[in-house]
Amino acid sequence: MRGGKRWWPWLAALALMGGLVLLGAVTFAPLGGKDGLQSSANRAQLTGGFVLVVAGSAIAVFRWARQRSNAHRAATAPTTDTLTRAKDMLAGLVGEQWKNEARLRSLDDPEPIPVRWRTPAPNSRTAAVMDHPANIAPGDALKTDQEWWTASSADIDALVDRFRHLRRRRLVILGGPGMGKTTLAMQLLLHLLATRTPDEPIPVMLPVASWDTDQHPRLHEWLTDRLPRDYPALRSPGLGAHVVRALTARGHILPILDGLDELPSSARAKVIAALNRSLGGDDQLILTSRTNEFTAAVTTAGDVLTSAAILQPRLLAPADAADHLARCLPPNPGPQWRDILIKLRNTPPAGPSGDGPAALAGIAATPLGLWLLRTVYTAPGTDLSVLADRNRFPASAVLRAHLFDQLIPAVIATREPGKNPAETFRPLRRRDPEQARRWLSYLAYHLTNQPTPGGNGIRDFAWWRLAATSHAITRTTHLAATLLNALVFGLMLGLMAGFLAGPMVGIMVGLVAALTVGPEAWRKGGARPWANDLPGRADLRFQQRAAKPMRIVVIGLVAGYMAGGVVWLEFGLEFGLVAGLMSGVVAGLTAGLTGGVLGELGLGLVIGLAFGLTDWHKFGLMSGLAVGLAFGLLGALTVGLLFRLPVPFLAEAPAQLDHATTPMGSWRADRTLNLLRISTAGLTVGLMAGFMFGVTVGLTGLAVGLTVGLATGIVGGLTAKHRAWLAYLVATWRLSRAELLPRQLMPFLDDCHRLGLLRAVGPIYQFRHAELQDHLAAAYDHQPDVASGVTP
Repeated sequence: MRGGKRWWPWLAALALMGGLVLLGAVTFAPLGGKDGLQSSANRAQLTGGFVLVVAGSAIAVFRWARQRSNAHRAATAPTTDTLTRAKDMLAGLVGEQWKNEARLRSLDDPEPIPVRWRTPAPNSRTAAVMDHPANIAPGDALKTDQEWWTASSADIDALVDRFRHLRRRRLVILGGPGMGKTTLAMQLLLHLLATRTPDEPIPVMLPVASWDTDQHPRLHEWLTDRLPRDYPALRSPGLGAHVVRALTARGHILPILDGLDELPSSARAKVIAALNRSLGGDDQLILTSRTNEFTAAVTTAGDVLTSAAILQPRLLAPADAADHLARCLPPNPGPQWRDILIKLRNTPPAGPSGDGPAALAGIAATPLGLWLLRTVYTAPGTDLSVLADRNRFPASAVLRAHLFDQLIPAVIATREPGKNPAETFRPLRRRDPEQARRWLSYLAYHLTNQPTPGGNGIRDFAWWRLAATSHAITRTTHLAATLLNALVFGLMLGLMAGFLAGPMVGIMVGLVAALTVGPEAWRKGGARPWANDLPGRADLRFQQRAAKPMRIVVIGLVAGYMAGGVVWLEFGLEFGLVAGLMSGVVAGLTAGLTGGVLGELGLGLVIGLAFGLTDWHKFGLMSGLAVGLAFGLLGALTVGLLFRLPVPFLAEAPAQLDHATTPMGSWRADRTLNLLRISTAGLTVGLMAGFMFGVTVGLTGLAVGLTVGLATGIVGGLTAKHRAWLAYLVATWRLSRAELLPRQLMPFLDDCHRLGLLRAVGPIYQFRHAELQDHLAAAYDHQPDVASGVTP
């Protein structure tokens, strides 16, 4: 049965092709006899409408059959083996992704920071926003009169074991800024994966700020939409949306939602309500948030997160912080570090607002502060005397600002550039510290000042949104793109008409085409929709992915050669070309089974008939229409096969099945797609048009044909889908002219990720710590450049 479903479209294609060849033969057969043109015209009038009706009906039937097939596939429940394969594949991708991030964070070098975690104390403010202990853990594990769960991030085995013994395995990780909430969530993810049994779900970390509960009211709907974008392998053959939907709906995914506090206040309460509405009895969850924001969200929602335990961190004691720093230093760190460690061990515990010697203790009391101290001051030859300067650093807030200021120069100085991209710790280019600080400060300012319902900015940098958030696509850009579309399209058709019917006809056709396309391009937005395009991808592994489009092209070529050859022998070259092109187009359309080609076919027919009507006074009505139809169908074949057949297959097929999506991977994939589309269309159309014109008018025609091809490539690139890279080019060009960001923005951000200043979550970048973004944004010296027209 499966074999029949596989081959029936090809049988239908051959049948339709044969019917068209027969109709063509019947139509053009009288051309060889007396009154051939008149007889052919009469037959063409009878058969032309029939051909169009049959072709249109066939395409409609094919589209209906394809939709039914897709609907049937989506309605079919995936098998257990399919779900197991998808889970194993996803586990490998998630593990590789977060192991790389852990290495970039030096998470286990030499060991995790020993932060102590605990459940809220009884009768505390935080305890009031946690569910009843009886709903969280087995009764014999509860001690309602004291903290019933204490753990350390240095003993992740015990922490994960306790998590697994919760009734529904739901956990909320709270804490203040820089207390290691995301780091603990990452540790949990990696250890849950490393010790996972086949029946356990796959932990996947996602930024909760990207969840729009109005668009996706239930958690599983959002996960079904988000996971294939972060892990394209889930779109590979044999899987797809129905498998992802089954994974999320059946509890095979453990979502780790990071950063509830990054949402506007009104949205936080909606997330709490949506989670309670979405989670079933077997659904697991881990959520991170700052304490005050979570408390306010639960209060606003009027309900706690059902069955979820809460863990809060304790500030690191000065002695514990000193011990951790000592293990990060060489065995003989030198006299300055020995003095610092002694002073730190002898300092009484103090909060971040402590004065005098407590300023250093306040910094060392948080994982963020320890990371800053280690990153900035553990390099050999660093002068540590400033850390003991009470006048310069009277409080920990002043010392923290100093450490943030020194962070970027420190990481650039200590990590030499490398040439191997696989060396994830090394940047690929030498960066100027002051320039890097200025660019990152603007980026932080740009993100922090993005308008949101809560007015608190955003944390996620998505490269394809830069044009929209910076308002780089202005009215001038919109007008330029519209004029370019109109001029190129008018030039292309004008040149073709000029060589076929003379200069005056060419000028008239070009003007009409430009005046027709221009207003339509302006009405549809010109360049403005670019800023809202999502990135696409082109899979260049032709041995695996080019089979279907190549099969379509081959079938079209074979059918065209066969039909054209037969008609050529009987009626001559001109009508052989017509029959061959018509047969090739129909065979290719039928083989592709894409309704999108219908538009190109209609456009080609209209243009071809227009050319034919301009030539009727030279060759007669039907001969002119035949020649025009040939050129129109040639355009339909080229545009249809290039833009509607191979490109969607290349764009929708995941390019890297063995990796999670990364910001650089997403950017490169969309860049490749755009360049491939423009160059392939330009080269193919140029060669075909150049050959046609070259046969008729020589080398000049060849040059004109190549020009037409290049113009076609440009128009295709500007009008096809997935123009995110083009919008990115416009945005970075304008921002670099204003000296706000580098022209090569993504390679710069890739180096910042390698330096540990940014982190990657799927295709987006975030500052490694929200506090780093806040510090850089506050320090940015905003000087508006009116001439640039760029909105920071």
